Amino acid sequence: MKPSIEVTAKMANYLSVSLDFLVGASDEQMDKSTMNRILELQKLPDDDKQHIFYTLDNLIKAAKLKAL
Repeated sequence: MKPSIEVTAKMANYLSVSLDFLVGASDEQMDKSTMNRILELQKLPDDDKQHIFYTLDNLIKAAKLKAL
């Protein structure tokens, strides 16, 4: 017996993982806080998203260089 999508969604929510991760469609686990930030980002106008992504990309590059 397979659980309904509603039950599966509740399980994923309880475990703070995505449905993809829960069903094995993704190896990456994203915490709920990060997921919520991404969902908020998607609601922004394209110009704002581009500025945020540009800044984020540069911060990621800097962190990777620092780790070397």
